[in-house]
Amino acid sequence: MKQIKIATIQLSKTADIDLNRSRLEAEIRKAASMGAQLIVNQELHDSLYFCQTENTDKCNLAVAIPSEATDLYSRLAKELNLVIVCSLFEKRAPGLYHNTAVVFDTDGSIAGKYRKMHIPDDPAYYEKFYFTPGDLGFEPVDTSLGRIGVLVCWDQWYPEAARLMALRGAEMLVYPTAIGWESTDTEAEKNRQRDAWITIQRAHAVANGIPVISVNRTGHEPDESGMTNGIQFWGSSFIAGPQGELLYQAPVDKEETAVTSVDMKRSEEVRRWWPFLRDRRIDAYHGLTKRFLD
Repeated sequence: MKQIKIATIQLSKTADIDLNRSRLEAEIRKAASMGAQLIVNQELHDSLYFCQTENTDKCNLAVAIPSEATDLYSRLAKELNLVIVCSLFEKRAPGLYHNTAVVFDTDGSIAGKYRKMHIPDDPAYYEKFYFTPGDLGFEPVDTSLGRIGVLVCWDQWYPEAARLMALRGAEMLVYPTAIGWESTDTEAEKNRQRDAWITIQRAHAVANGIPVISVNRTGHEPDESGMTNGIQFWGSSFIAGPQGELLYQAPVDKEETAVTSVDMKRSEEVRRWWPFLRDRRIDAYHGLTKRFLD
């Protein structure tokens, strides 16, 4: 392995899908001009975060994979010689939808995809209304840059998901994300939530000895139902090294495209210093397959 230049693209979104795609294309081209080899985008980047309400009409946003919706990213990957991680609302069949990450390789092909496994159902995050839980398991995607363990947003709170990706040979963990604050939260609570979000993912890097890339959106998106004051997405996209060290972090309230060089050889060194995989007591973990141990 070698140094890989990774681009994180943190944007705000509008209701105009064509505009979102054209702006994202411009940022991908900008990142490529800055030397990026891997592009990581935020969750459901082609649209607003529609899960704030339960509305069957929003299912019209779903797209087939592959389709015209994926052609743009396939073309860009091939033209610019990039690996691109996208996050799309997948229409698998009428009435059957997934929250799906798609990885395009440098030849424009779909190297693989991951269907979000953990689906939240909270105020302003009504994802169970739209998404069927993933059925592809925790399988890394093989690309020309290595094995990428792609997970999506709510998955980032689960150490089991990160561990299984690492045990299957993932050389990095990638999390397209859409997460933010509701305006009625206190400033202290907002800070606790954001800090916990960063901490848990940095811990995945430490526990597994591999880099973590997390890309969030920024800006305010209204709740069409009027039941809440909408979501203020907290940005803060970041890249952590295999000891959890922050290699890059985006601002809370600004759009930003950044390219960060990540030394992939460090993972081997760190795993020698901290041999957590060696010392795992796999004979004693049977309870992890239980919902709760009474």
